[in-house]
Amino acid sequence: MAKYAPAALVAVLLVATGFAFLHTESLKLETSPIRQTRVTKLFSPVCRCESSKARIAFRLAKPDVVSVSIVDTSGSDVRQLAFERPARGQVAFLWNGRDDDGIVVHDGSYRARVRLDLIEKTFLLPNLIRVDTKAPQVQVVSVTPRVFSPDGDHRADRVTVRYTVDERAQGMLYVDGTRLVVGAGLKSSGELRWYGKVAGRSLPARGYALTVRAVDLAGNRSAPVDAGHVRIRYLELTPTRYASTSGGTIRVHVSTDSARVRWKLGKRRGVARTPAFTVRVPNVPGRYILSVGAHGHRVGGVVHVAGP
Repeated sequence: MAKYAPAALVAVLLVATGFAFLHTESLKLETSPIRQTRVTKLFSPVCRCESSKARIAFRLAKPDVVSVSIVDTSGSDVRQLAFERPARGQVAFLWNGRDDDGIVVHDGSYRARVRLDLIEKTFLLPNLIRVDTKAPQVQVVSVTPRVFSPDGDHRADRVTVRYTVDERAQGMLYVDGTRLVVGAGLKSSGELRWYGKVAGRSLPARGYALTVRAVDLAGNRSAPVDAGHVRIRYLELTPTRYASTSGGTIRVHVSTDSARVRWKLGKRRGVARTPAFTVRVPNVPGRYILSVGAHGHRVGGVVHVAGP
């Protein structure tokens, strides 16, 4: 019998190893009591926007009594979100980025810790929650041109504002305090183009104040940065009053980005190149209206014709 003892010992060890392996595999196949975890990755508790709170959501495999807290990277409790609350199925909690004293936490990474009392287990969710309260810093690089005409002739129809940011953020252009242009995507530099229109309609000819802001992924907005003034100009006559003798001529100067304009003075009319052209006045003394137009816009001047 002694000679069979080593073989028996080996058999026992093999059986024990087999049972241990099966137990380990069964633990691996055991369904987790917390499923379908959804946690906000980044937010700003001071942005006063939709992303000012973090959402921690998951589904319980079985009803339980839940306690949820926020912990920092060292594992220390920062905020208690729920304590011994009966729950079942889908549950969700909101964290406003403040500790138990109501003070905004420091920027950094945090996690949610979940305690299930009925099964006496605690889980540290692997999902990181990053708090970012720093607003981006934006700088205006250039604004060109300062005078433009949104008349659809593809000549100086828009103003372009170029900017840089100290982090990836989305640029925004405000005109007289109203946001009219939002940049595409999050960038550290970019340009904002305004075509001088609101709801598809061109604005009147006058000056407009521009400011630029930027918003980062967490929702933090930069302070508004002054980009100066731009002026919408379609047609301008300089001067607007002329004097000549009958049969004489006047020299008309027009400020426009159009290459040609149409003019009318009394019964005379024609097409002229810009920026300056000569017009012969009527032979009959009197007061006449000079009309100059291009691309749907028109300006007028007064011409006094004296006798010879």
